[in-house]
Amino acid sequence: MNGQKAKKKFSIKNISLLITVVLFIVLFGAASVAYDNFFSFSTLFNLLNDNGYLIIASIGITFVLLTGGIDISIASTIAFTCVFSAFLLRMGVPPFVVIPLVLLIGLAFGALMGFMIHYYKLQPFIVTLAGQFFMRGMCAVISTESIPITNEFYKTMALSKITFLGGRIYFYVFIAVAVLIVALFVLKLTKFGRTVYAVGGNEQSAVLMGLPVARTKVSVYAISSFCAALAGVVFSFYTLAGNSLQNVGLELDAISSAVIGGTLLTGGVGNVIGTTVGVLIQGVIQTIVTYQNLNTWWTKVTIAGLLCVFIIIQRLIAIRAEKLKAAG
Repeated sequence: MNGQKAKKKFSIKNISLLITVVLFIVLFGAASVAYDNFFSFSTLFNLLNDNGYLIIASIGITFVLLTGGIDISIASTIAFTCVFSAFLLRMGVPPFVVIPLVLLIGLAFGALMGFMIHYYKLQPFIVTLAGQFFMRGMCAVISTESIPITNEFYKTMALSKITFLGGRIYFYVFIAVAVLIVALFVLKLTKFGRTVYAVGGNEQSAVLMGLPVARTKVSVYAISSFCAALAGVVFSFYTLAGNSLQNVGLELDAISSAVIGGTLLTGGVGNVIGTTVGVLIQGVIQTIVTYQNLNTWWTKVTIAGLLCVFIIIQRLIAIRAEKLKAAG
Protein backbone atom coordinates (compact mmCIF):
# COMPACT_ATOMS: atom_id res chain seq x y z
CA MET A 1 0.00 0.00 0.00
CA ASN A 2 2.77 2.39 0.94
CA GLY A 3 4.57 1.44 -2.26
CA GLN A 4 1.51 2.34 -4.31
CA LYS A 5 1.22 5.72 -2.57
CA ALA A 6 4.91 6.44 -3.15
CA LYS A 7 4.52 5.49 -6.81
CA LYS A 8 1.55 7.86 -7.21
CA LYS A 9 3.46 10.65 -5.52
CA PHE A 10 6.41 10.15 -7.87
CA SER A 11 4.25 10.00 -10.97
CA ILE A 12 2.40 13.20 -10.12
CA LYS A 13 5.03 15.45 -8.57
CA ASN A 14 8.24 14.38 -10.30
CA ILE A 15 7.23 13.43 -13.83
CA SER A 16 7.80 16.98 -15.13
CA LEU A 17 11.28 17.07 -13.60
CA LEU A 18 12.07 13.69 -15.14
CA ILE A 19 10.90 14.88 -18.57
CA THR A 20 13.00 18.04 -18.22
CA VAL A 21 16.17 16.11 -17.36
CA VAL A 22 15.57 13.65 -20.21
CA LEU A 23 14.99 16.54 -22.62
CA PHE A 24 18.28 18.15 -21.62
CA ILE A 25 20.14 14.87 -22.09
CA VAL A 26 18.50 14.30 -25.50
CA LEU A 27 19.25 17.83 -26.72
CA PHE A 28 22.84 17.73 -25.47
CA GLY A 29 23.33 14.25 -26.93
CA ALA A 30 21.84 15.17 -30.31
CA ALA A 31 24.03 18.27 -30.54
CA SER A 32 27.07 16.19 -29.57
CA VAL A 33 26.38 13.85 -32.47
CA ALA A 34 25.70 16.67 -34.93
CA TYR A 35 28.62 18.94 -34.08
CA ASP A 36 32.31 18.22 -33.54
CA ASN A 37 33.74 18.97 -30.09
CA PHE A 38 30.27 19.73 -28.65
CA PHE A 39 30.37 16.76 -26.27
CA SER A 40 32.81 18.07 -23.67
CA PHE A 41 33.00 19.47 -20.19
CA SER A 42 34.08 22.73 -21.78
CA THR A 43 30.69 23.08 -23.49
CA LEU A 44 28.84 22.21 -20.27
CA PHE A 45 30.89 24.67 -18.25
CA ASN A 46 30.31 27.38 -20.83
CA LEU A 47 26.56 26.88 -20.42
CA LEU A 48 27.03 27.63 -16.72
CA ASN A 49 29.38 30.55 -17.37
CA ASP A 50 26.98 32.20 -19.81
CA ASN A 51 23.82 31.57 -17.79
CA GLY A 52 24.93 31.86 -14.16
CA TYR A 53 23.04 35.12 -13.65
CA LEU A 54 19.89 33.68 -15.28
CA ILE A 55 20.04 30.65 -12.97
CA ILE A 56 20.05 32.96 -9.95
CA ALA A 57 17.16 35.07 -11.24
CA SER A 58 15.15 31.99 -12.23
CA ILE A 59 15.60 30.38 -8.82
CA GLY A 60 14.34 33.58 -7.19
CA ILE A 61 11.22 33.77 -9.35
CA THR A 62 10.52 30.08 -8.70
CA PHE A 63 9.73 30.98 -5.07
CA VAL A 64 7.07 33.41 -6.29
CA LEU A 65 5.62 30.97 -8.83
CA LEU A 66 5.36 28.26 -6.18
CA THR A 67 2.93 30.49 -4.25
CA GLY A 68 0.85 31.06 -7.38
CA GLY A 69 2.16 34.58 -7.93
CA ILE A 70 4.30 36.16 -10.61
CA ASP A 71 7.11 38.74 -10.72
CA ILE A 72 7.86 40.46 -14.02
CA SER A 73 10.07 43.16 -12.50
CA ILE A 74 13.23 41.06 -12.21
CA ALA A 75 14.80 42.02 -15.56
CA SER A 76 14.50 45.71 -14.72
CA THR A 77 15.90 45.05 -11.24
CA ILE A 78 18.93 43.34 -12.81
CA ALA A 79 19.44 46.30 -15.16
CA PHE A 80 19.05 48.80 -12.31
CA THR A 81 21.59 46.90 -10.22
CA CYS A 82 24.12 46.99 -13.05
CA VAL A 83 23.58 50.67 -13.87
CA PHE A 84 23.51 51.84 -10.25
CA SER A 85 26.56 49.74 -9.38
CA ALA A 86 28.49 51.11 -12.36
CA PHE A 87 27.47 54.67 -11.42
CA LEU A 88 28.55 54.30 -7.79
CA LEU A 89 31.83 52.64 -8.74
CA ARG A 90 32.57 55.46 -11.18
CA MET A 91 31.95 57.90 -8.31
CA GLY A 92 34.60 56.10 -6.27
CA VAL A 93 32.37 54.12 -3.88
CA PRO A 94 34.16 50.86 -2.94
CA PRO A 95 32.69 47.48 -3.98
CA PHE A 96 32.19 46.32 -0.36
CA VAL A 97 29.69 49.17 -0.02
CA VAL A 98 28.15 48.97 -3.49
CA ILE A 99 27.32 45.25 -3.49
CA PRO A 100 25.54 45.09 -0.08
CA LEU A 101 23.70 48.33 -0.93
CA VAL A 102 22.24 47.09 -4.23
CA LEU A 103 21.30 43.76 -2.61
CA LEU A 104 19.48 45.56 0.21
CA ILE A 105 17.67 47.75 -2.33
CA GLY A 106 16.54 44.64 -4.19
CA LEU A 107 15.39 42.97 -0.98
CA ALA A 108 13.45 46.04 0.21
CA PHE A 109 11.89 46.62 -3.21
CA GLY A 110 10.64 43.04 -3.42
CA ALA A 111 9.28 43.17 0.13
CA LEU A 112 7.40 46.37 -0.72
CA MET A 113 5.79 44.76 -3.75
CA GLY A 114 4.88 41.67 -1.71
CA PHE A 115 3.37 43.87 1.00
CA MET A 116 1.21 45.74 -1.53
CA ILE A 117 0.11 42.50 -3.21
CA HIS A 118 -0.98 40.78 -0.02
CA TYR A 119 -2.32 43.53 2.22
CA TYR A 120 -3.99 45.61 -0.49
CA LYS A 121 -5.22 42.55 -2.43
CA LEU A 122 -3.65 43.77 -5.66
CA GLN A 123 -2.89 41.58 -8.66
CA PRO A 124 0.78 40.48 -8.69
CA PHE A 125 1.03 41.12 -12.42
CA ILE A 126 -0.03 44.77 -12.05
CA VAL A 127 2.19 45.48 -9.03
CA THR A 128 5.29 43.89 -10.53
CA LEU A 129 4.57 45.56 -13.88
CA ALA A 130 4.66 48.89 -12.06
CA GLY A 131 7.88 47.72 -10.41
CA GLN A 132 9.28 46.89 -13.83
CA PHE A 133 8.50 50.36 -15.17
CA PHE A 134 9.88 52.02 -12.04
CA MET A 135 13.20 50.19 -12.05
CA ARG A 136 13.71 50.61 -15.80
CA GLY A 137 12.87 54.29 -15.46
CA MET A 138 15.38 54.68 -12.64
CA CYS A 139 18.03 53.22 -14.94
CA ALA A 140 17.36 55.99 -17.44
CA VAL A 141 17.37 58.61 -14.68
CA ILE A 142 20.86 57.49 -13.66
CA SER A 143 22.20 57.26 -17.20
CA THR A 144 20.88 56.68 -20.70
CA GLU A 145 24.33 55.62 -21.87
CA SER A 146 26.34 52.54 -21.05
CA ILE A 147 28.63 52.99 -18.03
CA PRO A 148 31.82 50.89 -18.13
CA ILE A 149 33.05 49.24 -14.94
CA THR A 150 36.80 49.56 -14.42
CA ASN A 151 36.98 48.65 -10.74
CA GLU A 152 39.76 46.13 -10.04
CA PHE A 153 37.61 43.86 -7.87
CA TYR A 154 34.95 43.58 -10.57
CA LYS A 155 37.63 42.94 -13.19
CA THR A 156 39.13 40.23 -11.01
CA MET A 157 35.74 38.57 -10.58
CA ALA A 158 35.13 38.82 -14.32
CA LEU A 159 38.39 37.12 -15.25
CA SER A 160 39.10 34.72 -12.37
CA LYS A 161 38.46 31.09 -13.27
CA ILE A 162 39.57 27.57 -12.55
CA THR A 163 40.44 24.92 -15.10
CA PHE A 164 38.71 21.59 -14.50
CA LEU A 165 38.35 18.52 -16.75
CA GLY A 166 39.47 20.49 -19.76
CA GLY A 167 37.00 23.31 -19.23
CA ARG A 168 36.96 26.68 -17.47
CA ILE A 169 34.58 27.70 -14.71
CA TYR A 170 34.48 31.36 -13.73
CA PHE A 171 34.27 32.24 -10.07
CA TYR A 172 30.87 33.91 -10.36
CA VAL A 173 29.35 30.55 -11.35
CA PHE A 174 29.94 29.37 -7.78
CA ILE A 175 27.61 32.14 -6.60
CA ALA A 176 24.84 30.54 -8.68
CA VAL A 177 25.72 27.10 -7.25
CA ALA A 178 25.55 28.49 -3.71
CA VAL A 179 22.14 30.06 -4.41
CA LEU A 180 20.89 26.72 -5.75
CA ILE A 181 22.08 24.84 -2.65
CA VAL A 182 20.56 27.38 -0.26
CA ALA A 183 17.27 27.41 -2.18
CA LEU A 184 17.12 23.59 -2.11
CA PHE A 185 17.70 23.59 1.64
CA VAL A 186 15.10 26.28 2.28
CA LEU A 187 12.36 24.71 0.17
CA LYS A 188 12.87 21.11 1.23
CA LEU A 189 14.07 21.25 4.83
CA THR A 190 12.53 24.32 6.46
CA LYS A 191 9.11 25.28 7.73
CA PHE A 192 9.18 28.31 5.46
CA GLY A 193 9.70 26.09 2.41
CA ARG A 194 6.79 23.85 3.35
CA THR A 195 4.62 26.93 3.85
CA VAL A 196 5.54 28.19 0.36
CA TYR A 197 4.22 24.96 -1.17
CA ALA A 198 1.15 25.04 1.09
CA VAL A 199 0.26 28.60 0.07
CA GLY A 200 0.62 27.70 -3.59
CA GLY A 201 -1.44 24.54 -3.17
CA ASN A 202 -4.37 26.25 -1.46
CA GLU A 203 -3.93 29.62 0.20
CA GLN A 204 -7.26 29.47 2.06
CA SER A 205 -6.40 26.07 3.54
CA ALA A 206 -3.01 27.43 4.58
CA VAL A 207 -4.75 30.28 6.42
CA LEU A 208 -7.09 27.86 8.18
CA MET A 209 -4.10 25.74 9.21
CA GLY A 210 -2.61 28.76 10.95
CA LEU A 211 0.38 29.10 8.62
CA PRO A 212 2.04 32.54 8.29
CA VAL A 213 0.62 33.23 4.84
CA ALA A 214 1.15 37.01 4.89
CA ARG A 215 4.77 36.76 5.94
CA THR A 216 5.41 34.02 3.40
CA LYS A 217 3.93 35.94 0.46
CA VAL A 218 5.89 39.08 1.32
CA SER A 219 9.05 37.00 1.77
CA VAL A 220 8.90 35.25 -1.61
CA TYR A 221 8.74 38.57 -3.46
CA ALA A 222 11.63 39.83 -1.33
CA ILE A 223 13.59 36.69 -2.21
CA SER A 224 12.80 37.06 -5.91
CA SER A 225 13.92 40.68 -6.02
CA PHE A 226 17.00 39.93 -3.88
CA CYS A 227 17.98 37.16 -6.31
CA ALA A 228 17.41 39.55 -9.21
CA ALA A 229 19.74 42.08 -7.58
CA LEU A 230 22.31 39.33 -6.97
CA ALA A 231 21.91 38.26 -10.60
CA GLY A 232 22.57 41.90 -11.50
CA VAL A 233 25.81 41.82 -9.51
CA VAL A 234 26.87 38.62 -11.31
CA PHE A 235 25.83 40.09 -14.67
CA SER A 236 27.95 43.17 -13.97
CA PHE A 237 30.91 40.82 -13.41
CA TYR A 238 30.02 39.12 -16.70
CA THR A 239 29.72 42.30 -18.81
CA LEU A 240 31.72 44.89 -16.82
CA ALA A 241 29.16 47.53 -17.77
CA GLY A 242 25.79 48.96 -16.82
CA ASN A 243 23.20 49.81 -19.45
CA SER A 244 19.57 50.86 -19.01
CA LEU A 245 18.50 48.59 -21.90
CA GLN A 246 20.14 45.44 -20.56
CA ASN A 247 18.13 42.22 -20.29
CA VAL A 248 14.86 43.46 -21.71
CA GLY A 249 12.50 40.46 -21.61
CA LEU A 250 14.72 38.35 -19.35
CA GLU A 251 11.82 37.87 -16.92
CA LEU A 252 10.15 35.73 -19.60
CA ASP A 253 13.29 33.61 -19.92
CA ALA A 254 13.26 33.06 -16.16
CA ILE A 255 9.57 32.15 -16.07
CA SER A 256 9.90 29.81 -19.04
CA SER A 257 12.89 28.12 -17.37
CA ALA A 258 10.80 27.46 -14.28
CA VAL A 259 7.84 26.17 -16.30
CA ILE A 260 10.04 23.90 -18.44
CA GLY A 261 11.58 22.72 -15.16
CA GLY A 262 8.20 21.55 -13.90
CA THR A 263 6.90 24.50 -11.88
CA LEU A 264 3.13 24.95 -12.17
CA LEU A 265 2.02 28.52 -12.81
CA THR A 266 -0.94 27.84 -10.52
CA GLY A 267 1.50 27.18 -7.66
CA GLY A 268 2.20 24.36 -5.24
CA VAL A 269 4.37 22.19 -7.52
CA GLY A 270 7.93 22.70 -8.68
CA ASN A 271 11.55 22.74 -7.58
CA VAL A 272 14.70 24.74 -8.19
CA ILE A 273 16.63 21.81 -9.69
CA GLY A 274 14.11 21.65 -12.51
CA THR A 275 14.39 25.41 -12.96
CA THR A 276 18.17 25.16 -13.23
CA VAL A 277 17.90 22.39 -15.84
CA GLY A 278 15.35 24.56 -17.66
CA VAL A 279 17.93 27.34 -17.90
CA LEU A 280 20.52 24.89 -19.26
CA ILE A 281 18.03 23.65 -21.86
CA GLN A 282 17.63 27.21 -23.10
CA GLY A 283 21.41 27.50 -23.15
CA VAL A 284 21.75 24.34 -25.26
CA ILE A 285 19.12 25.58 -27.71
CA GLN A 286 20.91 28.92 -28.01
CA THR A 287 24.21 27.11 -28.65
CA ILE A 288 22.62 24.92 -31.35
CA VAL A 289 21.14 28.00 -33.03
CA THR A 290 24.61 29.58 -32.99
CA TYR A 291 26.19 26.46 -34.51
CA GLN A 292 23.57 26.51 -37.26
CA ASN A 293 24.19 30.22 -37.96
CA LEU A 294 20.49 30.91 -37.57
CA ASN A 295 18.78 34.09 -36.42
CA THR A 296 18.74 34.24 -32.62
CA TRP A 297 14.94 34.56 -32.72
CA TRP A 298 14.82 30.85 -33.51
CA THR A 299 15.75 30.33 -29.86
CA LYS A 300 12.56 32.14 -28.85
CA VAL A 301 10.51 30.14 -31.34
CA THR A 302 11.86 26.86 -29.99
CA ILE A 303 11.31 27.89 -26.38
CA ALA A 304 7.73 28.90 -27.24
CA GLY A 305 7.11 25.43 -28.65
CA LEU A 306 8.60 23.78 -25.57
CA LEU A 307 6.46 25.95 -23.30
CA CYS A 308 3.30 24.85 -25.11
CA VAL A 309 4.32 21.22 -24.73
CA PHE A 310 5.13 21.55 -21.04
CA ILE A 311 1.95 23.48 -20.27
CA ILE A 312 -0.04 20.65 -21.85
CA ILE A 313 1.96 18.09 -19.86
CA GLN A 314 1.32 20.05 -16.66
CA ARG A 315 -2.39 20.13 -17.38
CA LEU A 316 -2.47 16.38 -17.99
CA ILE A 317 -0.60 15.82 -14.72
CA ALA A 318 -3.08 18.05 -12.89
CA ILE A 319 -6.03 16.12 -14.34
CA ARG A 320 -4.38 12.85 -13.33
CA ALA A 321 -3.81 14.17 -9.81
CA GLU A 322 -7.44 15.22 -9.49
CA LYS A 323 -8.62 11.77 -10.57
CA LEU A 324 -6.31 10.05 -8.09
CA LYS A 325 -7.48 12.37 -5.33
CA ALA A 326 -11.12 11.66 -6.14
CA ALA A 327 -10.46 7.91 -6.25
CA GLY A 328 -8.44 7.87 -3.03
